[in-house]
Amino acid sequence: MDKILVVSHCILNISSKVTGYNEMEQREEAEHRRGLMEYVRENNIQLLQLPCPEFLMYGASRWGHVKEQFDHPFYRKQCREMLEPVMMQLREYASYPERFALLGIVAIDHSPSCGFHATSKGDWGGELGGCPNLMQKLESLTSAEEPGVFMEELIKLLHEAQLEVPILDLSSF
Repeated sequence: MDKILVVSHCILNISSKVTGYNEMEQREEAEHRRGLMEYVRENNIQLLQLPCPEFLMYGASRWGHVKEQFDHPFYRKQCREMLEPVMMQLREYASYPERFALLGIVAIDHSPSCGFHATSKGDWGGELGGCPNLMQKLESLTSAEEPGVFMEELIKLLHEAQLEVPILDLSSF
């Protein structure tokens, strides 16, 4: 039986991440990524990579965002459209349970898009140059125990397709 794990895009392609994020987070994430890759190799698991909505919509030179900036109808619609080919694949794999085992989806916590247990939130937006309350804005950045926008849309699509696929975070590895 083929074992399949669906992974957030930046787990396999860190070049898609926002540049310059916290060095300690980079080291911790790299350790978890190594753990995941060892698990995949040792258990002969196939990987299905999700698209990165942030990279596709905002490119490589984007600033870091918070969930509130993505929580609007257009971004959610784009996420659902990006996920449709993935959902077709998942439905096909699920229709052959004797051949394929959908082990789960690996999210990347603290992402405003791909977080599952945690996402970044805050009063973020507007112009930074000349911002009279920039320190307040920076201090408003927090981590909330909820999924990011992309994961929320993926969860809805899984529910609509009546697919039960566990979602876990990269830090699980």
